[in-house]
Amino acid sequence: MTARLHFADAGEATDLAAFLARLIHYDKAAAVRLQAAGDTLAVFGRPPSFEVLAVRTARLAKPFEHGLDTTLDVTVSAGEFLESVGESVEAVETRGVAAVPQAVTGPPWAGVLPPRGGWRVVEPGLPGMDAVRELVAAAVAEFKARVEELAPESRVRAELDRVGREIWSRSIGGTGVPVRAVHAAQSLGFLRGDGLTLLSSGAWLRVRTAYGSVAVRRAGVGGLTVTPA
Repeated sequence: MTARLHFADAGEATDLAAFLARLIHYDKAAAVRLQAAGDTLAVFGRPPSFEVLAVRTARLAKPFEHGLDTTLDVTVSAGEFLESVGESVEAVETRGVAAVPQAVTGPPWAGVLPPRGGWRVVEPGLPGMDAVRELVAAAVAEFKARVEELAPESRVRAELDRVGREIWSRSIGGTGVPVRAVHAAQSLGFLRGDGLTLLSSGAWLRVRTAYGSVAVRRAGVGGLTVTPA
């Protein structure tokens, strides 16, 4: 018997499908980790171009249940899950209901997620939403300009990566949040609306919006990753 997710409305499924499509744009073979408890589904993904994890949540019409299971925690193909979620939007007879694909062997990041609780608001936090979007646009423009300044024979992958690391690893003010984190948030459709909150929990910093959130490990403590909204 296949486990199924019942979305609260078509909008939840549509927004989730858009997020999955963006992940697949960066990695055709992307995997996602699904966690459902109660009436909330969290979907974790890792777009390789940004070296971060990203998470989108969706409301469910009723608490998850599958036989005796009242929670879901599985890693699946992002493409297969997108197909299932897409069908839940289009098919009249199964509208709002998506089947959970078969589990796949999870990539290393899927086994290491930040804490679910203990988050507190950091003040003064990040600049406003408009300022953050402008910051991302300026960083993209700088990267393009510096690449154009390179001699053709110098435009090799190692040099492009060096320039990229210098720009995207910069901290935003004194927050410790690297520019690449908000760049990823914008590319994945999270930097919309007005709400932008910076949270912390132990070694982690988290950038949250109404459309998803990313969290990064503080500099000097280890790699980068994210946590759900």
